[in-house]
Amino acid sequence: MAGDVHDLTSESVTEAVLAQIATTPDARMREVLSAAVRHAHDFAREVRLTPAEWLAAIRFLTEVGHACTPIRQEFILLSDTFGLSALVEIMHNERAAAGGTQSSLLGPFFREGAPELPAGACIVKNRTAPEIVVWGRVTDVDGAPLAGATVGAWQTDENGLYDLQVEGGAEMDMRGTFRTDGQGRYHFRTVRPLGYSIPMDGPVGRLVHAQGRHGFRPSHIHMLVGAPGHRELVTALYFGDDAHIASDTVFGVSRSLVVGIAENDPAAPIQGIGSVRYDFKLAKASGGDGGRVGADPAAFGKAAE
Repeated sequence: MAGDVHDLTSESVTEAVLAQIATTPDARMREVLSAAVRHAHDFAREVRLTPAEWLAAIRFLTEVGHACTPIRQEFILLSDTFGLSALVEIMHNERAAAGGTQSSLLGPFFREGAPELPAGACIVKNRTAPEIVVWGRVTDVDGAPLAGATVGAWQTDENGLYDLQVEGGAEMDMRGTFRTDGQGRYHFRTVRPLGYSIPMDGPVGRLVHAQGRHGFRPSHIHMLVGAPGHRELVTALYFGDDAHIASDTVFGVSRSLVVGIAENDPAAPIQGIGSVRYDFKLAKASGGDGGRVGADPAAFGKAAE
């Protein structure tokens, strides 16, 4: 006989799987897969997972996959609502040098290729709400200005929709990239975005609804800030007077990222409109600390092809 056959039990099956995974040549893959198997098996044992529940989970994950398109990433949304994206982002941020601005979620509506615009330009094409100006400086952790740093911004419109949710994302809007001047200064015009519900028409939305959760994100502007030799910053500015500021359904808010609109700031670069000032600090780059918790939904389709 080729070898002895052993009957598996609810405990020994885990060790049998781990023994086969142990042959994985890539050490990091072996570590991650082994941990995933141990935790998945422990979960199934803890809740005494039934065949019907197992099938329901398979069906749900299949529906999540079917909901993904080049303009919608349902798996990132699922990760966001479970707080897994926030956890990965927190751990990622902990590896950065001290003193940099707090990071936040990239979210499922990020889009590559936002146009580079001149300082002071408005990122919203057809606005129906009053403009505000977002402004400040980009420096290193010691306060030295970073000239030529890129400051990307994207948000919902005043009705709570991203461009990817309007006419299939045919037109890029509510997005822009700016460069700081010699003193590290940036500014752009926009409208206050509306806080919004995550998409509730898919499997993730149905799951959130089944939990009795409200599904809302507070009003915010996503920011992506970078400079050569420095760690890219993925973050967002959250408006503190939003009703859901303390109960963000994807757990993205930090105290240091909460902002308000000043009505008559004499230092604002554009007068006569409300203003939001925020200064960003970038940590020095170090080996292995790159990467974003998220991506353009279209990138996943290209990878699959």
